[in-house]
Amino acid sequence: MTRPACHRLHCYLMLVLALSILSTSSGCFRLFRNRHLEGSLPPVPAEAKVPNEEFKTTLPPYRIEPPDVLLIDALKVVPKPPYRLELLDIVNIEVEGELPDQPIQGEYQVDPAGNVNLGLSYGLAPVAGLTVDEAEQVITAQLSKTIIGPKASVTLVQTSGTQQIAGEHLVSQDGTVNLGNYGQVYVTGMTLHEAKVAIEEHLTDYLDDPKVSVDLFGSNSKVYYVVTNGAGQGDQLQRIPIEGGETVLDAISVLGGLSPTSVERMWIARPSPDKSGADVILPVDWTAIVTDASPATNYQIMPDDRIYIDGNKLVRTDTILAQIYSPLQRVATTVTLGSSAVRSLSIGFRSVPGAADFGLGGLLPGG
Repeated sequence: MTRPACHRLHCYLMLVLALSILSTSSGCFRLFRNRHLEGSLPPVPAEAKVPNEEFKTTLPPYRIEPPDVLLIDALKVVPKPPYRLELLDIVNIEVEGELPDQPIQGEYQVDPAGNVNLGLSYGLAPVAGLTVDEAEQVITAQLSKTIIGPKASVTLVQTSGTQQIAGEHLVSQDGTVNLGNYGQVYVTGMTLHEAKVAIEEHLTDYLDDPKVSVDLFGSNSKVYYVVTNGAGQGDQLQRIPIEGGETVLDAISVLGGLSPTSVERMWIARPSPDKSGADVILPVDWTAIVTDASPATNYQIMPDDRIYIDGNKLVRTDTILAQIYSPLQRVATTVTLGSSAVRSLSIGFRSVPGAADFGLGGLLPGG
């Protein structure tokens, strides 16, 4: 390469380097904080503050979505009347006027023979096939054999033939939870309290005054995203479940820190809560967060936030140049190998006796 060409190449590389440094200066350098100026500014009203490390807020009421997992437990599962007691059903019996040393109060199970055992002094009362009211009369009559004027009260606690509702329930893609024999209930978009009311209302078709508890077992639908610019090598994306109260510092710690191709320039892209399109961009001063312990831009993460971490422009420039140079290098290598092969064939044919008699000499280079 001639000296003028080398000089032009050197100038071109210096220009590219200078432009790269200028483009990354916003991510590598920042102005020092003017704490005196910050202290002289009027305080920001609490309602106008963006939640951060020192001013956190609670998340909005949780709205159920697929694929959340709900913990549903039935507190009261009693079939609609008139219900006739079956084997292994459990009833609650309370008696007034029982023997002082042998009280009757608590839960009793209907045994395989259809009786409830009231105790050694009172004997067995056959209740299988009877309604609750009829069972009260039979138990009162049985107790009258031992004590005078007993008053028995019987309530159904649990039935053996009725499905119990307990445990984790996945919110399926159609937005419902499956309650087995009791069918499916649509709960997507509801709060936990609204889901409880909806499930109890649905169960009234099968049960008498049902009561359930609903809690969140797995919050799988509420997440935030961290996008890392790959500096010309493709963006990296992580989907992280949100627990409530995380900040930018927590999000970067999940990643294990910034990658070698990243710079300290980052921001949060926050979608508008009412889907109006008025999205918010919150610049993050990473150096201030980690070196000055500044909470100002250590924002609290909200569901669906996108934390974008910019890539190093020098690395990006190097990657682009390598992508441009690599195919040219392969073409040059192919041409060089082809030329070497042709020269080798030429030398080989010249060394073959009588090659000139077949007119091959004129077809080869130098022939």
